[in-house]
Amino acid sequence: QVQLVESGGGLVQPGGSLRLSCVASGRSFSINTMGWYRQAPGKERGLVASITSGGSTKYVDSVKGRFTIFRDNAKKMVYLEMKSLKPEDTAVYYCNAGVIQWSIETVKWGQGTQVTVSS
Repeated sequence: QVQLVESGGGLVQPGGSLRLSCVASGRSFSINTMGWYRQAPGKERGLVASITSGGSTKYVDSVKGRFTIFRDNAKKMVYLEMKSLKPEDTAVYYCNAGVIQWSIETVKWGQGTQVTVSS
C-alpha cells in the first residue's frame, strides 16, 4: 500500500521560511498530480499548491509569490518552499497525491505536519 509521509513543519517567526517535504513509498506505482493542502483550526482543508507530473503548478492566491512547489519524480517526493511566512499561514499541512497502481488512480493523503507562525 502506498503511503505519504510529510516532514519539515515547525515553529517559525513571521517573515521566516520553512521547507516541507513529502515522500511516497510503496510498490509498483506512479504518481500523477501532487499537492499540498492546509487546515487551520475551525476551518476547512483547502488547496495551497499543486504540481502535475509534467511540472505545471497552481497556487492559491494568498501564497503566490511566497510559496514554491516542486517535485522530484525519481525520488517520488514533493516539496513546498515557504517564505515570508505570516501568522495566517499557521495550519496543519497535508501532502496529497494521485497514485496510480494497476491502472487505477486513488487519492492518498499524508498524516499532516504542523506549521506555526508566531513571534
